[in-house]
Amino acid sequence: MNRRELINRAKGILTEAGVPDAAWDAWELFEFCTGLTRTSYFMEPEGPVEDETAAKYMDLAEKRSRRIPLQHITGRAYFMGHTFLSDGRTLVPRQDTETVVENALGLLPKDRPARILDLCTGSGCILLSILLERPDDVGAGTDISAEALSAARQNAEQLGVMERCVFRQGDLFSALPSSVTTEEEPSGPPYDLIISNPPYIPSEEIRTLSPEVRCHDPLIALDGKEDGLFFYRRIIAEASAWLCDGGFLVFEIGSTQGEAVQSLMQEAGFIHTEVRQDLNGLDRTVLGQKIGEIEDV
Repeated sequence: MNRRELINRAKGILTEAGVPDAAWDAWELFEFCTGLTRTSYFMEPEGPVEDETAAKYMDLAEKRSRRIPLQHITGRAYFMGHTFLSDGRTLVPRQDTETVVENALGLLPKDRPARILDLCTGSGCILLSILLERPDDVGAGTDISAEALSAARQNAEQLGVMERCVFRQGDLFSALPSSVTTEEEPSGPPYDLIISNPPYIPSEEIRTLSPEVRCHDPLIALDGKEDGLFFYRRIIAEASAWLCDGGFLVFEIGSTQGEAVQSLMQEAGFIHTEVRQDLNGLDRTVLGQKIGEIEDV
């Protein structure tokens, strides 16, 4: 079987299984399995594929047809131009979240290093992407899941920023040692930015999600309790105590939660609150600033 026939066969299997973007996934699996780029393919689309490689490729296509996420099959996800390890330990990093990171980057001080806290860090993609964009910054990531933190640490090592971040296990702010000063731990409080993509799916809606998410993402990283706002309330109630004057709190939200989360932040005393949209025009980021001596950003 040649390259074209093999890819078309995989594409047919994925399409029949109802996989979104079946053609794209067939290409991604082909590149992953063979090491050939699209350029190499188009130079010789009728080129042969070794039997062993073809069998491996079709096995991967069969796994994807069972709605196992593509990123779990390849073990990698792309986010903010970087490659992250991706498996069942964490949510798959998604393009929508890149908008949240880009918004956060625009809020950080331009004339000095910043300290960042990433709550519910998961794979670490948010914190690590910020550190990669700002080589003098430091940060901390917390998560209740030991498995998620092991993935975040692997990503930090792979991306070369482990010396500028720490990861701590615990329930939101309780993971942080309250007695630590910035002199003892440069990535400690007070923070210039607290950012979080917390669990925000209302419990009853989880069963309506795609099989890739519902069956393969960690439930603990999805479930936002009854109305999806449980973790926003908790974080907002405590965030000011960990922020420096003029520091920012930034959230990723579900597309229908902007007004509710913004109201919670305003009630807690945050100023300059704002809801911002993603590239699809959907509400995706809510941000606000702690009142105090404000720096130009």
